[in-house]
Amino acid sequence: MKKIILITGASAGMGKDFARELVKDGHTVYGAARRLGQMDDLKALGVKTIKMDVTDEASMVQGITDIIEAEGGVDVLINNAGFGSYGAIEDVSIQDAKYQLDVNVFGAARLAQLVIPQMRKQHFGRVINISSIGGKFALPLGGWYHASKFALEALSDALRNEVKPFGIDVVVIEPGGVKSEWSDIAMDNLVKISGNGVYSKMAKKLAGMSKTQGHRAAGPEVITKLIKKAIEAKNPKTRYTGGFAAKPLLFLRKILSDRMMDKLFMSQLK
Repeated sequence: MKKIILITGASAGMGKDFARELVKDGHTVYGAARRLGQMDDLKALGVKTIKMDVTDEASMVQGITDIIEAEGGVDVLINNAGFGSYGAIEDVSIQDAKYQLDVNVFGAARLAQLVIPQMRKQHFGRVINISSIGGKFALPLGGWYHASKFALEALSDALRNEVKPFGIDVVVIEPGGVKSEWSDIAMDNLVKISGNGVYSKMAKKLAGMSKTQGHRAAGPEVITKLIKKAIEAKNPKTRYTGGFAAKPLLFLRKILSDRMMDKLFMSQLK
């Protein structure tokens, strides 16, 4: 069955791949992002592009209103918009920390609030939140990013049980390493924020590791396959995981104590 799908953060990376592949499957796909011009290639494929800032209330309300008026509703919301604000917790300004949470948590939550009433009326809907394996453990120098993903995981768990009686499913996707511009931007920001102070040695080590391991990251199509499973399944899983090192790291998180995980992570940053 073909569905009306809204994807945020569709101007690059995984979001662009989601839109490209889902429209090929015959779905009506709306790609939303701040950078409208970056979605011209998607528009040529039949994706309906809209300008949306997930930190701006009016922008989100208008976007959802326009889709509902044109299509009658949204069947699947894919909350993909997000970024990583890296830097020592001591160094990152609270203003920047709040913006991290605004994009990664509150934007996703607000869009869910906007589409759920209509999903409830039709007794069907899927809210798919793009989290991260970083929503299950936290690396040093990524505290605010990890805090946002931990929060998104918790909100998803609560929301899943709230809306299940109305025929709405909430699914979490937990990518590991995936090729995108995300990592380079995050690491450049890390060095800018914490590369010259007391955390400089650790910051430069983490940034260097990220760049050298970048070639091992999975292509976005790995996550797109998980998205398709979450959309097409009659009873989707609550969580899907994929990407470089995702399953091994989540397994270690389950079996190792906090202290052992600390030693594992810090041994890589000496």
